[in-house]
Amino acid sequence: MSFGSKKEIRRSNILMALEIMIVAYIGYLSSVLVKHFFSTSFVEVALSDFITQVSLFTALVIVAALSVGLYESKLRETYRGIIRRIFVSVAIGYFVVEVLTSSILTGIQISQYYLPIYAALTIVALSIFRYFINRLGILGLGQSKIIVIGAGERASIIEKRMRREVDRFGFELLGFVPIPGDNREEGIQNERLIHVKIDENFRNFITDNDIDEVVIACDQRRGTLPVEILFDCRLRGVGVTDLLDFMERETGQIVVNLMYPSWVIYSNGFSSQNHLRDALDYSINCVLASLVLLLTWPVMLITAAIIFFEDIKVKGASVFYKQERVGLNGKLFKIIKFRSMKLDAEKDGAKWATTNDTRVTKVGNFIRKYRIDELPQLLNVFRGEMSFIGPRPERPQFVEQLIRDIPYYNQRHNVKPGLAGWAQLNYPYGASVEDSMEKLKFDLYYVKHQSLMLDILILIRTVEVVLFGKGR
Repeated sequence: MSFGSKKEIRRSNILMALEIMIVAYIGYLSSVLVKHFFSTSFVEVALSDFITQVSLFTALVIVAALSVGLYESKLRETYRGIIRRIFVSVAIGYFVVEVLTSSILTGIQISQYYLPIYAALTIVALSIFRYFINRLGILGLGQSKIIVIGAGERASIIEKRMRREVDRFGFELLGFVPIPGDNREEGIQNERLIHVKIDENFRNFITDNDIDEVVIACDQRRGTLPVEILFDCRLRGVGVTDLLDFMERETGQIVVNLMYPSWVIYSNGFSSQNHLRDALDYSINCVLASLVLLLTWPVMLITAAIIFFEDIKVKGASVFYKQERVGLNGKLFKIIKFRSMKLDAEKDGAKWATTNDTRVTKVGNFIRKYRIDELPQLLNVFRGEMSFIGPRPERPQFVEQLIRDIPYYNQRHNVKPGLAGWAQLNYPYGASVEDSMEKLKFDLYYVKHQSLMLDILILIRTVEVVLFGKGR
């Protein structure tokens, strides 16, 4: 654990004590659940053995949590990152207890279901606890003080994109420091400006105000950035973050219009480093597609019948709609969907889809709202042309235009397109080049951060969208 002020250390100690009590209580709760639901395999355990096992597991989880930085006073991590660390901590505790009870502490007899349930409930309980701790700002954890160097056009992206209080719950923004070279006409308008020289006075300002992080957002860097001062800040444990990294972390998108080549070169990259996930990609997608098909085939059958009878008098009317789309590495494939538009929807050529599209049929409105029109794309998943999670595949006619008009647009084709995606959850139908630019910010974030945890998060939120008819 990093050294901080006495106040910060006290907060971390309180957090640790609370989580010790939570893990210990979950141990008791798990034994009650095992006794109730698995009574046939339940073994009465001596109180001393029970206390030994709970104490051992609790101690191991907390020590592992310490080792992965969960009690760092200045931990700056996304909620997803915190869950990952919790999972690792509990996994370590589970593994060590299993080894010890099977080799050294063989006298402890307990149900085979106890430890797995204990570990699973511990992950859930600590994740929920950390969510509310961070979300409500309790103990002042997960929230840091930041200051932004720059008050021009680049810095104004914070003012424009993070106006609401909920957008800033993870940090306290003290203000913006104007420096020479900033475009003040297009810059900060309604935020607090801090007029302090970027010299020794700035170093003292950082110390006096207990600043945790400095965000670099100036319009002109050459000859304006105080490299020595920032270097000293890093040595003192103060974070120094580029504006693009800050926006990526706090908003879940990459600000494409502010990207520059060196940031791309030195960033974490836009290709997956999870080789196990990549190797199992097709198998996992096929299993998921099979499960969804088993659950939804009656809905698909009914939908097909309704679409058929809606246009039964129209000669050549089809239940399905096939269309060419751009897939992985720019390869073309035919996407298949339930037809939700009129037969003559594109008699005048390809058009952008809009929220209240007049070309959509009555049935189409309903099946779009609940994403039922997407279900036939399970066939594309079985063919290996699509994944469950990924950027939505776009039409070649639009892709050609978007590649010309939007920088880095082609990078979204580094992964397979998907049935559901980060952009669909965060932005509505794209009806213009500008909308495509906004969606690309989320697509590139997914391409850069693709992981099993992010896929699970997207799947969970997509289920919520489908169940409550919040389709975009």
